[in-house]
This record gives sequence, C-alpha cells and structure tokens, in this order.
Amino acid sequence: MTDTPTPRRIAPESGAHLWTAEALSPADWMVPLGAEAAAETLAPPGEPRPVLDPLLSRVAERLAHGKGFALLRGLPAPEDGAALLATLGERMGERMTVPAGSLAEGASDILLLLCRQPTTVTLRSAAAVHNALMKADRAQLEVFYRPLPHGEDLDLPVFAVSSGVFSAWLRREAIARATPAAALAALDAALETPGLALSLPLRPGDVLALNPFLVWADPASGLEALALRGKVDSRLATGAFAGLGA
Repeated sequence: MTDTPTPRRIAPESGAHLWTAEALSPADWMVPLGAEAAAETLAPPGEPRPVLDPLLSRVAERLAHGKGFALLRGLPAPEDGAALLATLGERMGERMTVPAGSLAEGASDILLLLCRQPTTVTLRSAAAVHNALMKADRAQLEVFYRPLPHGEDLDLPVFAVSSGVFSAWLRREAIARATPAAALAALDAALETPGLALSLPLRPGDVLALNPFLVWADPASGLEALALRGKVDSRLATGAFAGLGA
C-alpha cells in the first residue's frame, strides 16, 4: 500500500503544465523536424545525430517540466514503426516492459505515439482538470488525493504533489468501485469543462510525445505506442506513483 496522505492545504495548480485548449496555438505544441533531423532517424546505430539528439533532449524536458506534450512532424510514415520509435525513444528515456492488462500498463514518464492513419487525439491538462474540480467542488477533489484501491494490492491517488512536483494518473475503471459516486460524477464533470480538451488531428508519420502524469489522452485508433521511463526526474522513481515503476 502506498501512503500518500491528503496535503494539509490543496492549492490550485499553476505553471507550464496548466493549459487549456482555448489558450493554445499550434506553436505551443508543434516541433517541426527538418530534413536533417528526419534523415538522422534513418542513420545506422552508432552514427552521430547532431541535429536530432539535442532536439529530442528539449522535447524530453518539455514533457517533464513544460506543457507535457509535443507533436513531432516532418517524418514520412515509416515501414517499420517500431524501429523509428526505438530510435527516438532511446534518446529520451528507458524502454518500459509492462505485462498487458496489468495495473501499471499505461503508466510511464513518456509515451510516444506514432500515427499510422489519420486520426484525432483528445488531450487534457491534468492540472486544468484538477483546478476545474477544485473550483466546482473542493470536497470531491480531496477524495482524489487519498489512496484509492486500484487492485493488485496497490492503493494510489489520482492527484499528488511530491516535493512540490505535481503528478496525476487516472484509470477510472480501476477506481470506480471504491470511489463515491458523487466524487466520480464531479470528476467526469470537470473532464468535460468547456475549453479544456484539445482535439489534435494527426497525420501518418506524426509522433505525439506526452507525459501521462501531466496530460491525459482519450483512446484513439491508428497509433503505435512506446512507453518510456524518464532518464531524469522520473515520477516513477519517487513520490505517490513510485509503485507503478517497481
């Protein structure tokens, strides 16, 4: 069991990880990959990647401490999607291997999503959902700071602040049975707050990178995924969600 008591004073979230769709423009999430960076993704292992490496380092920093997501555009749709994701991923984090269907499935510091066919992904800032719930019903927000039974002998909150760092992880189906109906209804209402959700159209070859502890994505088809543990400042290493990275 993870001991994560409710903070003595829950405060509104602020900072780069707090955003709403209506306040963003494509410049806030788009990372164009020029011809040089795109060509370097095809370089043999061990070859230097002087353009790609610093670019991906900046993206990883944005995922950990910025808005929590970025859209890499400029790659042709690859024949071997797994190889492309591996090339990108090894420069951003450590690959996670999680049994399908386990509680930890979907928990990662970085999730790379390769678009295979045109689709739309809906994203929400977890901090914006947090603040919307706080504004609507603070008492119900406090429920989601408490450890909730998720199964597999693991109790976890939905929202947590550890050493000043905000994290949020939601698997609604896992907490539904043990969460009061009023709290679940309040959370669902916060998720549907007008202006929060960003609908992001993806093209084949696009790679959407996001931090699931800061940005919540609705399920979408036509995506190939790679989950990574961050090389530094991993939310799976310390804090309320460390049990997911065990």
